[in-house]
Amino acid sequence: MTTEELTIEVQKALEEIRPFLNSDGGDITLISIEEGKHVKVRLEGACTSCSVNQMTLRAGVETTIKKFAPQIETVVNIM
Repeated sequence: MTTEELTIEVQKALEEIRPFLNSDGGDITLISIEEGKHVKVRLEGACTSCSVNQMTLRAGVETTIKKFAPQIETVVNIM
């Protein structure tokens, strides 16, 4: 998968999870994809101060991204 194709797949994943984040006053932005396997995102809005944002990142965001792009190994939130 090319870098462009990978970016498109990760963006599709974020579009799938975004309505759930928006419903709680949050959002998410793709910051970068490094080495074709490490994704950096920024949780925004209510997600920045939410006490369960790490659970959301792992159980929601990372799982959804890996569904669209199985080669992704890590997803981290950049403050």
